[in-house]
Amino acid sequence: MRLLLIADTHVPKRARDLPAALWDAVAAADVVIHAGDWVEPALLDELEARSARLVACWGNNDGDELRRRLPERADVVLGGVRFTVTHETGGSAGRDERMAKAYPDTDVLVFGHSHIPWDTRAKNGLRLLNPGSPTDRRRQPHCTYMTATVADGVLRDVQLHEVQRDA
Repeated sequence: MRLLLIADTHVPKRARDLPAALWDAVAAADVVIHAGDWVEPALLDELEARSARLVACWGNNDGDELRRRLPERADVVLGGVRFTVTHETGGSAGRDERMAKAYPDTDVLVFGHSHIPWDTRAKNGLRLLNPGSPTDRRRQPHCTYMTATVADGVLRDVQLHEVQRDA
């Protein structure tokens, strides 16, 4: 199963649309995971239409309509791996162990908010993934997203991709 992990898209405030390469990644994915901060419902509508499957939550920049349509926390089992998707996890200091305690029944926690890519593992085995942002790099050198595969209860091939901005 091919996964696409994105967060903090901020469309249309930080970009008019997702970059073309990211739409290609949406088309190639079996599951798209979005960890919040959509800003406008139109992108949710389009991702729902263009994704084979969408797992998503709302973020702190998402208004009432997005909060009505999406959960604050999405839990799903994909290929035998237990995923939780949420937007905010607090400060980076102590995050791994703090999240391991908060999500004891989760194998992979996908989160956003900081726009800073993150790939670590807590002592209990919890994998924490933040794909960064494909539209707003903030203080990062590049806009980013992640891909991964999952099968037979194992998450594999986690890759961070740099986004080349459309001309």
